[in-house]
Amino acid sequence: MTDAERNQYLVLGATGGQGGAVARALADRGRPVRGFARRAVAEPPVPLVTGDLGDPDAVRRAFDGVTHVAVTLPLVYDPKRVTEFARTIAEAARTAGVRRLVYNTNTSLPAVTTGYAAFETRRAAEEILRDSGVPLVVLRPPVYLENLFNPGVGGALMDQGVLAYPLPEDRPVAWLTHDDLGAAMVAALDRPELAGSTVDVGGPEVVTGPELASIFARTLGREVRYVRLDVELFEQGLGQALGAEAAAGVSGIYRFAGTDAGRNLFDLDPTVLSGTFGAAPTPIARWVEAQPWHRWSTVPAGEPG
Repeated sequence: MTDAERNQYLVLGATGGQGGAVARALADRGRPVRGFARRAVAEPPVPLVTGDLGDPDAVRRAFDGVTHVAVTLPLVYDPKRVTEFARTIAEAARTAGVRRLVYNTNTSLPAVTTGYAAFETRRAAEEILRDSGVPLVVLRPPVYLENLFNPGVGGALMDQGVLAYPLPEDRPVAWLTHDDLGAAMVAALDRPELAGSTVDVGGPEVVTGPELASIFARTLGREVRYVRLDVELFEQGLGQALGAEAAAGVSGIYRFAGTDAGRNLFDLDPTVLSGTFGAAPTPIARWVEAQPWHRWSTVPAGEPG
């Protein structure tokens, strides 16, 4: 049995897109792993402990016997609640004798302090976890390709040949997949030499909006053009799915990215996945090809889109 197989892993946020990818990556590698989530789901990626991150007793139960923990916070942007979450995690990790925390900030963080809760709550949580005394690795990802696979983006893509997203056309983005995040998180959990590091981790290609649309066009064999989606409209649509508070928090990321100060927020080194984490990154075209885009089309089969 290897050292990694003797460890006990815990994934916070294991039923979400990002945490779920980490949980699956650990399970696929044969690691003993359980998840923590606010509520049960029909087909969890790993065995679950349910509870709220603000409930110290529930979090302590999840940490019982755990050696390594992957942390992805929910889409909550109230500073008081996020601070409570981070302190609860830090205390549980110290009490359990956890040997490694890996924290996914959900987004790239600007070098300067901003007025946007999506950045500043994650920055505050990072400091609390760092002060816990538990060896910490911080991963700061950019934008996920999975953000594009939904009825709004997919419907416009399939029916109108429009790839709409709330970023200016000229913004360079190192688009990352959830699976590649999972691979990076597992490497950060397992490699002692990464302890104490903070890593901006993006995908293997840095592209602007029109360049992204060109990849879609070549892969899907159809005309695709990029259109900057108004952030207000983006927030309204997101609010229907996530609620107003979460939508406002997420939208703040794109408001900042649309400013001069945020021009290079997502322009990350494309060699980090393979070089730092030893992961085989997913090309954008391969990810596009693998998605069932027809699911989002409202045009009947046989009719022109």
